[in-house]
Amino acid sequence: MTTPQIMILAVLLGTVVLFLWGRWRHDMVAMASLLVCVVLGLVPTGDAFVGFGHPAVITVACILILSSALQKSGAVDTLSRTVLPQSAGPFVTMAALSLLAAILSAFMNNVGALALLMPIGIQIANKQNLPPGKILMPLAFGSILGGMTTLIGTPPNLIVSGFRAEQTGTGFAMFDYSPVGIAIALAGLLFVILLGRFLVPTRERAGAEGFETGSYLTEARITDGSKSIGMLLSDINLELDKSDAQIIGLIRNERRIPAPSPYRELQQDDILLIEAEPEGLASALTSLELTLEAEFRSDEANAEQKEEAKEQVKAQKAQRAAEKKGDAAAEDAEPPIDPAKAKAEARKKVLQSEDISLIEVAVLPNAAFIGRSAADVRIRSRYGINLLAISRQGNRSMTRLRTMKMQAGDVLLMQGSPNAVSDFGNRMGCVPLAERSLHLGDKSDAFKATGIMAVAIALAAFGILPAAISFALGVLASLLMGVVSPRTLYDAVDWPVVVLLAALIPVANAMESTGSADLIARFLLESVAQGNAVIAVGLILVVTMTLSDFMNNAATAAVMCPIAIGSAAQLDASSDPFLMAVAIGASCAFLTPIGHQNNTLILGPGGFRFGDYWRLGLPIEIIVVAVGVPMLLWIWPL
Repeated sequence: MTTPQIMILAVLLGTVVLFLWGRWRHDMVAMASLLVCVVLGLVPTGDAFVGFGHPAVITVACILILSSALQKSGAVDTLSRTVLPQSAGPFVTMAALSLLAAILSAFMNNVGALALLMPIGIQIANKQNLPPGKILMPLAFGSILGGMTTLIGTPPNLIVSGFRAEQTGTGFAMFDYSPVGIAIALAGLLFVILLGRFLVPTRERAGAEGFETGSYLTEARITDGSKSIGMLLSDINLELDKSDAQIIGLIRNERRIPAPSPYRELQQDDILLIEAEPEGLASALTSLELTLEAEFRSDEANAEQKEEAKEQVKAQKAQRAAEKKGDAAAEDAEPPIDPAKAKAEARKKVLQSEDISLIEVAVLPNAAFIGRSAADVRIRSRYGINLLAISRQGNRSMTRLRTMKMQAGDVLLMQGSPNAVSDFGNRMGCVPLAERSLHLGDKSDAFKATGIMAVAIALAAFGILPAAISFALGVLASLLMGVVSPRTLYDAVDWPVVVLLAALIPVANAMESTGSADLIARFLLESVAQGNAVIAVGLILVVTMTLSDFMNNAATAAVMCPIAIGSAAQLDASSDPFLMAVAIGASCAFLTPIGHQNNTLILGPGGFRFGDYWRLGLPIEIIVVAVGVPMLLWIWPL
């Protein structure tokens, strides 16, 4: 083993370990790996950033933009409402939803397809009285299965095609993946539809009703002589931070002001709506000289008690008289008011009105909100909304909401106007979980977006233009025709994925140039496959699929492609079945919530735990191997 081989294998091992650890983002790890290779001389300085111009990277970016155009134009909304049955049993609706997710994922970003269909899946689960996870996991797995059927369905397919182009001069065509991919997808979907809901664990997540926000809401009045008079709301919040409390609203002159400006000056008789843990509430009230509204009202109540007692005696006498006479008026007497129910209704009115709603949103993978807190993005002052609670992996949390760092799959309970929450979601990468109204948009934009995508696919499928060029032309056409605005163009690109791919491509090339890929391939073939080409194809598939369950699928494909090519060379066989095995394995991450972005996305909304995925995922991965290997050898002979 040569020194360059030892160095590149050490870098590769360190990169995989960091991917699995998950302490840093994948794009950061990939860029660090690239720079280390450059410093060690494994990657020439002039080739360090050639990955940013690689056709696979350009195509991924363009596909994300065109997928965003399909979503925002309303084309996908219209299709889903037309195709999905409005009134059917759980079996039919789940089958239709999973199949639609697979079809959409074949031609657009599968995370976007899931984000569009997830609210519909939750609504169906509610109608069928099913836990949302029973619908969401089959839906997510269906979208993953659909992505492997075309060149543009998932980034690993584009990466594999790029490696084939470097080796043979020609990459895989648009539908070269379809024969094997469709066979696996149909087998997997059939299993998911027939047995999926029985294998998915029953989990109840903490929904808008389950956050129990009212238990922590308190009304506190600024009374005469309080030191809070004249203070800014921001100063009050700084003081409340010490007691782990926050202000979520203000009542002034009987008018409720949700998400008040932090620069509002407080006045006497203002009522603050404070969210706090019971243990910290007393100290918060004392330090700010605030008076509980119930306590403030008690003096007035004492003064009115006598009059109320007299009225009550009169009412009781009248009721007894009516009962004796059999008067029908007794039947019309109003029932006594349930104090608990009245209190709950009052809290509901405080939280919601015609203009203000409680809305649940899920944090998308690679969202701008990940790793940041509500305080970091100033959601109240910038967006006019409140963060009331967070659900993480099915657990509720009411503590330190404003400073809690967000993770992918978190479910957030927001209070604010629907437009404000929608604006926040678009900017920060969050998707609403409530059923959305049909987004019609401009019908002409929907037709344009669909037509542009269809033409771009046709140009690439018939070999008229390379995929990167055809989809780049599609983006340009979308800009010229007004389907995508220049201002939002770059917001649609998943930049961490772009950086990840661009950084790992030179590292993967270094594996080939140093002979390390051949070294690994020879070890696998001699120790496990023992020179059998059929076993070698299955081994590449299983190893790739296992890695993809724990690290980014695009990174897995970039690491495994040189090894697949080396294995084919060692066996003097065609590299096509080996590369196709990498493409399939990199797309089939069903065992963990971190293997694929769609698995992460349903983690919070489904109330799942880390170990819930393998029950349905393991049988699917067995099906992938059982169907995939024979299909690979049939369609792509050795």
